[in-house]
Amino acid sequence: MNRPAGYYEDNTTLAQYLEFHFGESWHGEANFPKELADAAMEALDGRELCRALDIGCAVGRTTLELARHFDHVDGVDFSQTFIDKCREVVADGEARYARPEEGDLVSYQARALSTLGLAEAAQRVAFHQGDACNLGSDYRDYDLVLAGNLIDRLYKPSLFLESIHERINDLGLLVIASPYTWLEEYTPKSEWVGGFMKNGEPFTTLDGLKNMLGPHFRLLGEPRSLPFVIRETRNKFQHSFSELTIWEKLPD
Repeated sequence: MNRPAGYYEDNTTLAQYLEFHFGESWHGEANFPKELADAAMEALDGRELCRALDIGCAVGRTTLELARHFDHVDGVDFSQTFIDKCREVVADGEARYARPEEGDLVSYQARALSTLGLAEAAQRVAFHQGDACNLGSDYRDYDLVLAGNLIDRLYKPSLFLESIHERINDLGLLVIASPYTWLEEYTPKSEWVGGFMKNGEPFTTLDGLKNMLGPHFRLLGEPRSLPFVIRETRNKFQHSFSELTIWEKLPD
């Protein structure tokens, strides 16, 4: 698999993601994992709310936010470290982590699910280690599949994009958010969905998504940009934007 070895298994990365999901808001931006869930719920607009899949769930905040509304939500991530932490957070009712501050210095953080309104929702989630490009056959019959900041970190995103319709109920939704930061250490350039020249013209990731999803989905509304901030240390932050697109599964 073409990704930096061990990046998502590293304890520092885990702490940064726990802060991203459960910690403070930084530089005036809202909590991105929660905003993703809220955008999905707004788009569902009266559709069935039985089963949802949060693919690339990281440390689980979006999964839990969706479970406030759905009967059951599966959270799946490639990182076993992330999934173990998701299960620990649910079992303990809180997220505990050592937040990087400066050099070897950390501050110890704890965020109770009850203070976030997620304690009851935790009873309706299940977390699994899995590969978005090679999901098992039991992941199906979903009213919503949400892929947050995922596709540009897959080794072959077409495997996910061109088969995900098989797992979504008719008129169910696929919600994709991505900053489209295509990098060869994660995705071979031949597998990029967009971000290159094609026949002498710029070919964007949105162009690629329309090509890959078009046979089985229709795009609802216009793409919109969601900001997010990842705190690395007390003095270093990543401030990025993720393009959100919402796709409705066409009846077979």
